[in-house]
Formats: sequence, C-alpha cells, structure tokens
Amino acid sequence: MAGFFSGFPSQAIQEAEGTELYTVGAPDKNGANIFALLGDERATESPAPAVYHQLLDLAGLTGSYTAFPVIPGNLEAVIHGLGALNIRAANIDVPLQETIIPHLFALSEGAKIIGSVNAILRHGLYYKGYNTNALGLMDALQGVGCNAGSCKSVLVFGAGGAARAAVFLFRWLGVPDVTIAARRLEQAQEVANHLGGAKPVSLDSLAGQSLSAQVIINATPVSVGEENHEAIIDLVRSLDFRDRGIVVDFNAAVRDSAWQELAGRLGVPFMRGETILVHQARHTLALWCGVQLPPETEKKISWPRV
Repeated sequence: MAGFFSGFPSQAIQEAEGTELYTVGAPDKNGANIFALLGDERATESPAPAVYHQLLDLAGLTGSYTAFPVIPGNLEAVIHGLGALNIRAANIDVPLQETIIPHLFALSEGAKIIGSVNAILRHGLYYKGYNTNALGLMDALQGVGCNAGSCKSVLVFGAGGAARAAVFLFRWLGVPDVTIAARRLEQAQEVANHLGGAKPVSLDSLAGQSLSAQVIINATPVSVGEENHEAIIDLVRSLDFRDRGIVVDFNAAVRDSAWQELAGRLGVPFMRGETILVHQARHTLALWCGVQLPPETEKKISWPRV
C-alpha cells in the first residue's frame, strides 16, 4: 500500500501523454462556440453547463453550453439537427454513450477501443465521436496522489460508458485484477469481452462477500436510495473489502451517497464525481477548442452548495 498513494510513475504519465486517446481537431477560436449536453431527462440537472462555462472563462474563450434532454428514439434526428443549430460540439451523457455510435460518421481510436462516446465534434457536415472519460479519471486519481498503475485490484460497478472507460484505463495501466459487476452477468460479460482481461460478475453474486479491491468505482447512476435503487444500495452496505485504497463515484453533485458512506466505513479516501467531471471537461475543451488547461484548474471551479 505504500506506493499506492505516491503519484503516478513518470513513465505512465509519459505514456498517457503520448497515447492518442483522442485527436484534437483544428480549432476555430473565432467561430461560434456553441456546445451542448445530450442525455435523458437527467441532463437538465447536470452540473456540466456550470463547469464548462467556468472553463471557457478560464481559457479566455467565449461560448455557450446548454443541456438538451433527448426523447428516446429521436437520437438520429437530434444528431442531424445539431448542425442546423450551429452546435459545434457536444457531450454525450447516459444513457446515450453507446447508442449514439451508429449515428456518427467516425470514431477516434480511443472511442473505438472503449466502445463508448462522451464527446462529439463537428468535422464539416458530420460529427465524430471521442472518449475523454479515461483521461479524466486518470488525472483525477493522479490529483489525489493515487498511483493507479501500482494497484493490484479494481472493482467497477456498472456496464455503461463510464464503466467501460474505467475498465479500459486500469487494463491499459496493467492492473492484473479488474472486476466489472453489473445487474446482469451478460452486461458485464459483454464489456469484458470487448475490452479483454476483466472478470465479469453479477451484482447479486457479490452480496455479503468480503472482496479484495484497492480501487472501488461506482460507474452506475445509482448513488442514493431512490425508488428502484434500494437493492443496489443494500448490496453496497453489505460489502466488505480487503486491501482497499479509495472509493470513487462517477456521479457529480451528489451528497451523502452510499459510496461516500462505504468509504467512511472502510476508512479510505472518497472521490466525488465533480473531480472526474472537471478533468474530463479539461480534455474535452482541448479537443473542441485546442486549449489545454492545466490539471490545477480543477481547484478553481466553484460548485453550488448542496
């Protein structure tokens, strides 16, 4: 455990900086910087617009960023309409990060490997898909001194776009034991088959177990005991972990979550989704506008009191 919170190895950082997880498009800083967030009804409650407006100001750029809830089944029409609205780029939120792929003309190499898209950028008349979640998670962990490349075991809850990015990151860093847990075993199996090297399990199979996991990541939308979520929350509260180091929740702007409670019970640090969101957004803004804000920018972002 001594090396787990000692920062990323310099070699890993160099490899990350040299790996083309996305390709920065040609910036047009004098053009119309109109950006959007596409998701379901939860998009209107996302903190992403507030984060991106602050990042645009810090980067010295003008622009707008608006959340748009997409009616299920209308995604293709929405993608075709983005150009007409002069929307240069957009973030893709749950549950659209995989279903959007057939409606894009191309994917970056990172998005292809991960199998999900969280950002799109207009190239001429069409949109290309990218994934900045893996880099965002890596920077967030590095920022709290977590040497993810040195950990031995990771447990990822979920099988959507965020889970795919997390599994990809730890497998890419060479972590030997990566487990992905989903409601249905076939969901976890599909992600494991796509990315390779991860162990798929069902959530039910974990009930009451004592598990070995240094990094515990919630990549599901479940953080609190809302309707239909009680079973997962009860499961989280029943688990015990050996060799634990940090608990991470991808969900932003959530307080008093079951994952924070788990971290407190285990006596380990807890990382909120806000931290990941800011670092992911830094890389996305670099992709969209060619301006790379430093990691320290995360400390300058103001969050509304919850």
